[in-house]
Amino acid sequence: MKEYQAYLFDMDGTLVNSEPLKGLALSLACGDYGADVDFNVYKDVMGESWPVVTGHFFKHGEIRPDLTEFNQFFRAHYEKLLSEKLELNRGALDYIHHLKRSGKKCAVVSSAATWMVNNILSALELADLFDVVITQEHVTNHKPDPEAYILSLDQLGLSSSQVLVFEDSNAGVEAGVAAGCDVVAFAHEFNGKNDLSKAVKSIAGYDAMFA
Repeated sequence: MKEYQAYLFDMDGTLVNSEPLKGLALSLACGDYGADVDFNVYKDVMGESWPVVTGHFFKHGEIRPDLTEFNQFFRAHYEKLLSEKLELNRGALDYIHHLKRSGKKCAVVSSAATWMVNNILSALELADLFDVVITQEHVTNHKPDPEAYILSLDQLGLSSSQVLVFEDSNAGVEAGVAAGCDVVAFAHEFNGKNDLSKAVKSIAGYDAMFA
């Protein structure tokens, strides 16, 4: 692959193993309302907006909770799971350190809430490695809309041809491509239902980027 000036990473599922944890936290939060929802249903909506994700769980659980209250239950479960089971995906840290040593810029471009992103970056001591961090609160239109990637390009002062995007969802790949960027898809056990065909390359670990 060609060399780029900056490398932009989605957070959940792409940099860290948080997608199964997010699905489990959603399931546990439904359980707080007496609903038994298999966390695997998250595979159907992974990468979608939060209203779509929560709505999918509510439909399966046949519940109609207040979203603000539900989010509080979800956050408590998710933060506990992150503290116990959060891990970087294979080779991610070595690859990012390699990029930084090479003088490249790195960014996180996530559809997750700021608190989720900050918790993960802090827990894994990654915050200092990223020149730009874009989260849900920074944009009006979420992936697959390219707004988040266009904003990151603006903040980095680079054109789309100068950056490489890493994503693990159909919505994320679509957003990166719509912004004019090359996209590498990160494959894992939770995103098998996502169409990643528009990516220029698919990997299951960042060690593959050294090949």
